[in-house]
Amino acid sequence: MAKPTARVLELLEILQAGGTRTVAELAGRLGVDERTVRRYVAHLIDLDVPVRSIRGRHGGYRLAPGFRLPPLMFTEDEAVAVLLGLVAARRSAPTVAPVEPTESAAAKLRRVLPEALGRRLDTLLEAAEFTAPPTAAARADASASVLLLLAEAAGARRPVAIDYTDRHGRHTARVVHPYGLVMHSGRWYVVAADPSDEQVRSFRLDRIAAPALRPGSYEVPADFDAAGHLVAGLARTPWQHDVSVRVRASADELRRRLPTSIATVQALDDPGWVRVRLRAERLDWVPALLAGLGHEFVVDEPPALRDEVRSLARRLDAYADR
Repeated sequence: MAKPTARVLELLEILQAGGTRTVAELAGRLGVDERTVRRYVAHLIDLDVPVRSIRGRHGGYRLAPGFRLPPLMFTEDEAVAVLLGLVAARRSAPTVAPVEPTESAAAKLRRVLPEALGRRLDTLLEAAEFTAPPTAAARADASASVLLLLAEAAGARRPVAIDYTDRHGRHTARVVHPYGLVMHSGRWYVVAADPSDEQVRSFRLDRIAAPALRPGSYEVPADFDAAGHLVAGLARTPWQHDVSVRVRASADELRRRLPTSIATVQALDDPGWVRVRLRAERLDWVPALLAGLGHEFVVDEPPALRDEVRSLARRLDAYADR
C-alpha cells in the first residue's frame, strides 16, 4: 500500500475513535504537515465518508452520523470477535438477535475479510458449537489466535501441543487431539483426546498457553457430540461451593433469567418463595448475580456467601456516598 493511501486510512481510523480532532493533532499523529491533512480529508470526502469541519478555537475534523457507516477497519482479533459474536447470538439467543439481520450483518463482514483470514474463520465456524448464553460468571475468554489455531487443528485432524493451567492452578504440558470447539455460557472450550491416557477431556481456552501444531493425524469417533460431552462433563465436575438461596419471586421468572447451565429453580411450599441452587468454584460473583435479580433473597448455604453479600453491600454503600 502506498504511503499516502495508508495515511488516509490511518486518518479515518483516528476519526472513527470519535470526538473532534484538531488539524495540528492529526498532523502530529500522521507525521505530515497541516496542508497534507486537509488534502487527506478531501480524499475521504470524495469517498463519501461524512467528515465534518468544525470551525472555531477548538475546531477541527470529526465524523458526522449518516445513513450508512463509514468504512470500518478491524484487526484480526476484532474481526473474529465481531463475527463470532453475531454467530453466537444467532445460534444461542435467537430471540435476542433476530435471524435475518444477524445473518445479513455476518455475511457482509465475511465478504470483506482478507481471503486467508476468511478461510480460517470458516474453519472455526465449522468446528464450533454454541450452547447456553453467557452468564455473570463468564468474564474471561480466548484470544483469536488460539481459537483459529485450534479450529485449524480440529479441521485438519492435527495434534496440538499446549501448556494448560487447570482450575486448581496446576500447570501441565501435553499434546492433544482436538475433536471440536464449544462456546458454553460465554466461555470457549476445546474438547480433545489426550493420547497419553486415551481420555477425552474439555479444556478452557483462556487457560491454554503457547498452542502449536504438531505433525501427525488422528481420527474422531463417528457421530461424536462435542457439546454434549462438555455439558455432561461439567455436570460431573466437583465444585468448591454448593449454593442454596431462597428468593421471593416466581419460579417461571427465575427460570427465564437464570441459565440452566448454572442454576436450578424449585418452587417451595412457602407461597411466593422459590429455591435457587447453583455450584461455584468462587463466591465473589454470586452476590451481584443475586442482587441483579431485583428480589428479596435469603442465603441458606454456604455461610461464607453471607459475608460476600455484606462485602458487596458495603462497597455499594461507599460508592453511593461518593
